[in-house]
Amino acid sequence: MSYKIPQSVLVVIHTQAQEVLVIRRVDMGTWQSVTGSKDYLSEDWVDTAQREVLEETGIDANAPGLALRDWGLENHYEIYPAFLHRYAPGVTHNTERVFGLKVAPGTPIVLNPREHTQWQWLPILEAADVVFSPSNAEAILMLNQPGFIQRSGMQPR
Repeated sequence: MSYKIPQSVLVVIHTQAQEVLVIRRVDMGTWQSVTGSKDYLSEDWVDTAQREVLEETGIDANAPGLALRDWGLENHYEIYPAFLHRYAPGVTHNTERVFGLKVAPGTPIVLNPREHTQWQWLPILEAADVVFSPSNAEAILMLNQPGFIQRSGMQPR
């Protein structure tokens, strides 16, 4: 059995107009931003973020006009008991690196049907209210800080 690596990304996809993309999980029916674990330990955080965005939404984060930014934030949290079986024995915590991806309004979304069933664009406060994960809600609310979208992440990719 191949275990998940306890290092993941959270990618908040948003527009300049402060609309946030949320996607509904197949397994739990909850809403979230793009998330996913590294495929291998040495995989770069940015590569993980780009891969997960493409796999889950069909958006190529490298496309012209898009701005994937590493927000330089990491969350450390206890893995939900329902998901512990996916990790090696004894692994109880995950490190989550936070990114933002600014896209144009009307960017096409193509969900991976094995992972998600629906998508919607919501204003920041509504998006933060519907997501399941507290760290996801906190990241979305950061977009509400004056000037955050312009200054978010000092490392554009």
